[in-house]
Amino acid sequence: MSDVEVDLVLRSTRVITPEGTRAATVAVAGGRIAAVEPYDADVPAGARLEDFGDDVVLPGLVDTHVHVNDPGRSEWEGFWTATRAAAAGGITTLLDMPLNSLPPTTTVDHLAVKRDVARSKAHVDVGFWGGAIPSNVKDLRPLHDAGVFGFKCFLSPSGVEEFPELDQEQLARSMAEISGFGGLLIVHAEDPHHLASAPQRSGPRYADFLASRPRDAENTAIGNLISHAKRLGARVHVLHLSSSDALPLIAEARREGVAVTVESCPHFLTLTAEEVPDGATEFKCCPPIREAANQDALWQGLADGTIDCIVSDHSPCTTDLKTPDFASAWGGISSLQLGLPAIWTEARKRGHTLDDVVRWMAKAPADLAGLGTKGAIEAGRDADFAVLAPDATFTVDPAELHHRNQVTAYAGKTLYGVVRSTWLRGRRIVENGNLAEPTGRLLERNN
Repeated sequence: MSDVEVDLVLRSTRVITPEGTRAATVAVAGGRIAAVEPYDADVPAGARLEDFGDDVVLPGLVDTHVHVNDPGRSEWEGFWTATRAAAAGGITTLLDMPLNSLPPTTTVDHLAVKRDVARSKAHVDVGFWGGAIPSNVKDLRPLHDAGVFGFKCFLSPSGVEEFPELDQEQLARSMAEISGFGGLLIVHAEDPHHLASAPQRSGPRYADFLASRPRDAENTAIGNLISHAKRLGARVHVLHLSSSDALPLIAEARREGVAVTVESCPHFLTLTAEEVPDGATEFKCCPPIREAANQDALWQGLADGTIDCIVSDHSPCTTDLKTPDFASAWGGISSLQLGLPAIWTEARKRGHTLDDVVRWMAKAPADLAGLGTKGAIEAGRDADFAVLAPDATFTVDPAELHHRNQVTAYAGKTLYGVVRSTWLRGRRIVENGNLAEPTGRLLERNN
């Protein structure tokens, strides 16, 4: 099994491994998976057995798109609350976005500030993206060397003045720099010219807001991004894809050898424009939730592999910023704790399996970030698990959510999939909604 003595054994009739779902016994030694063995394997002397019966043992999920906003806007969220929500939702690793905190993660000194704040508050493992803004090309390599997992940029205004967008010339300059040291550029891809020419109307009507963020803005920005990546030989990732129109463009770029990956989010895959009530700005995000037919096409993109992964884009704010005016309300959806059940509820209706969900929400995000010890139940990986009752249901009550401001677009929805427990490196950190003290670690690229 291992040179280290096995101290924990997990057993279930349904364990999701890279080879598929099977009855298995998982041996854990020193916080790592020592072996995945047959269901009836002997339990080593001195090891504790946890038998989950027919509940499903999944690898701990990996969420590579989380806005923790700490420090600086910790009234919006914070490492204590965000990582509690993540753990309660079966997520054992998250990567924090570089903006909405003050300072943003655009220099090594700013990264150190954020790490100092996070260190004692992390209930799950936490890593950090750096930011690419017009003024910090010189800071990109030092941030890479300091262990960030890649660099986020915007191609249109970010919503906060301390994190300005890149124009096309600046995008090319930053991309060339990042590509030069083998880094990853992750991109909020909406074209500012298309946004500026779209009709802009204030007020509570969701239809007006949707018209202000047209699909063409995404499609054009993604096309330009792919052109730069192809010319420079760069590795790029499209964040929070909402427009299904861009899928053929992405698929064609891959056939041509462009190193482009893409994510989508639970809100795009489970919520539709048709169901958003006027004034309900808890549904506002950028790019926006689109029509049901668009959602169907996104699911096809998942099924055929064009979309690689599903991550939350958890972007919370204080309740007062969710005014009934879609033009002025903060754009962001809070879903850290609910992503797994939301996606499982929709996936099962569409004929997908939990193996698919694990691929999209654990393995692929881990691969994106180069987290080689995360995202799968196999020997040598961290002993990170979520134990799920897939046929149990619950109705979302915002008061039971752990993120700081209990605003959610999922309020009142009945979802399949109850997380019974969450395990981080062989320690149970959540059991039936009750959380242990924080034991998460701060991660660096390639560690």
